[in-house]
Amino acid sequence: MTLAPGLNAKLLIMVEREDTAQKIGSGDVPVLATPRLLALAEMTTVQALRPHLEPGTTSVGTRVQLEHLAPSPLGTHVEITTELIEVDGRRLVFAFQARDRNQVVGRGTIERVLVDRERFLERATG
Repeated sequence: MTLAPGLNAKLLIMVEREDTAQKIGSGDVPVLATPRLLALAEMTTVQALRPHLEPGTTSVGTRVQLEHLAPSPLGTHVEITTELIEVDGRRLVFAFQARDRNQVVGRGTIERVLVDRERFLERATG
């Protein structure tokens, strides 16, 4: 498995009720919730990696830096793009950006670490 900077993926969503701060409980307004934005960005990093991982290998999130810059109300289309910007052994750093039709609504970095799935689960469950 060779992972190199430049690996990328995109995800396009439309903000629905289930995505809102009101529904998730992270606020009381019907706009894209910050935790949901983060989950979508992480999902996009996983999507980028999936075809490149050896059997039995997965990645886990270890660090996040996120700026949620603008609200995205119900019905807004938001595109999340991620790009692998750093590879340091098993440590991978992705930059991400979320945009609606008019502006950047969020951006940041997500750090993931490659792990052996079975060993990770054994450690997690004791």
